[in-house]
Amino acid sequence: MLRFENLSKRYGERIVFKGLSHDSAAGCIALNDESGSGKSTLLAMLAGALAADSGEVWIGGRSLSTAPAAAKALLTYVPEDCVPSPDPTGREYLERVAVARNTTVSDETLALADRFGLTPHLEKRFEQMSFGTRKKFFLTSAVIGETSVLIADEPVGGLDAAARAVLVDLFRTLAHTRTVFFSSYDEAFTDACAARRIAFADLAQRG
Repeated sequence: MLRFENLSKRYGERIVFKGLSHDSAAGCIALNDESGSGKSTLLAMLAGALAADSGEVWIGGRSLSTAPAAAKALLTYVPEDCVPSPDPTGREYLERVAVARNTTVSDETLALADRFGLTPHLEKRFEQMSFGTRKKFFLTSAVIGETSVLIADEPVGGLDAAARAVLVDLFRTLAHTRTVFFSSYDEAFTDACAARRIAFADLAQRG
């Protein structure tokens, strides 16, 4: 469901990574590596939010370079900061995601939002929300429509214990039918999600 080949990125003279490749079906995969290794850069590239210097990414069999709209319609991306622009309300954000995926906000979506404690925040604008509340809206959008891949950068950041438990359940449920690819320093969370750990060394020889 998530495949990438020969991904490379550099900033000036610094090579962040070179020649990364991976192919994964349904399941949870946790990218664990040292700070500054390029995890956020890689996840942004996989989501089409940052251009690669070379290589290709496929989401659900759709190429991010030749069919970006079709690929992104199969993807949920949860960046670390979770700040959309322009800032909608929580409900408007979910509705915009639904429209982009040719569907509507279902009872299942609203039930997940409620489990995350988001019901009182549906009419608030993102600029009025805490970091953790914004992140929970992004995570809730993962159950909108028929997606294939969830990419999340440090998804437990800003979440309390109750929300972490809901997220573990969400990731384990999604992993039955989708690829859940996330970065995290939290070993307990990674274990609770039954995620397979990988590092950059598992993806390719780094430059």
